[in-house]
Amino acid sequence: MTNDNPRTVIAQGTFDLLHPGHVHYLEEAATMGDELYVIVARKSNVDHKEAPICSASQRRDVVDALEVVDEAILGHEEDIFAPIERIDPDVIALGHDQHHDGGAIEDELARRGIDCVVERASGCESAREDELLSTRLIIDQILERRGQP
Repeated sequence: MTNDNPRTVIAQGTFDLLHPGHVHYLEEAATMGDELYVIVARKSNVDHKEAPICSASQRRDVVDALEVVDEAILGHEEDIFAPIERIDPDVIALGHDQHHDGGAIEDELARRGIDCVVERASGCESAREDELLSTRLIIDQILERRGQP
C-alpha cells in the first residue's frame, strides 16, 4: 500500500567533508517522515563559520548519494526559505549543534504560510576514540598531521 500523503522532511547544512555526525543527523531526520530532502548551503550563505572547502555541487552530490536521502538540492543564494516554500515540508529537522533559532524559523515559516514543525536532531556519540564528528576537527587533524603550508 502506498502512502498518498507522504510526510516530507527537510534537513539542511553545509556538509563539507562529510563525516559520521552528518550521517547520524540525516539518518535521524529521515525517521521523522517518509521523504527526506536535504538543502546544501551555498558558500555565499555560510557566514557563521569558515567557508566550505568543497564546492556546493560536490557537497550536494555526496549528500545525494546517501541512501537515506531522497533528494539533495542546492540552497537559494539570496532567500534561504525559497526551497522550503517550493518543497512545502511537514518537518524541518535541525542538527543538534546548528546555530539556527528554531523559534525564529517557525515565525518566518508562519509569516510565509508554511505549516510545518521544527524539530532538533540528537547529537552523535563517538563510536570509537579516533572518530572525528565535525569538519573542524577533521581539518585540525589534517593540519596537525600534514603541517600547515
